[in-house]
Amino acid sequence: MIKMAKKQAKNIGIQVTPPKDTCEDTNCPFHGNISLRGRVFSGKVTAAKMHKTVTVEWERRYFIPKYERYEKRKTRIKAHNPGCINAGADDIVVIGETRPISKTKHFVVLEIKKKAEKK
Repeated sequence: MIKMAKKQAKNIGIQVTPPKDTCEDTNCPFHGNISLRGRVFSGKVTAAKMHKTVTVEWERRYFIPKYERYEKRKTRIKAHNPGCINAGADDIVVIGETRPISKTKHFVVLEIKKKAEKK
């Protein structure tokens, strides 16, 4: 009987805690072949109903020159959700930019900062 060694999470070059679980996902930055590049954001998961995909949203301030005031706007991005991380709705997550995974996915979830409270 051959024992399989637990696959170690590789160093992705960003200061995030690697997940304790392992996965066989090729689009996982810790256990797969995908690399990170570009920008890193943190936001709240608003929807986790799609297969291996979450929608992450955060607020930003937009300046209106005519009125010399700021208004709140929201940015929504779809991100790949690897099985080893498995972020759910209302979690606060960190996402990083990668190559295009699909038509609308260009980011991947790196870490869950704060888990949502169960009701």
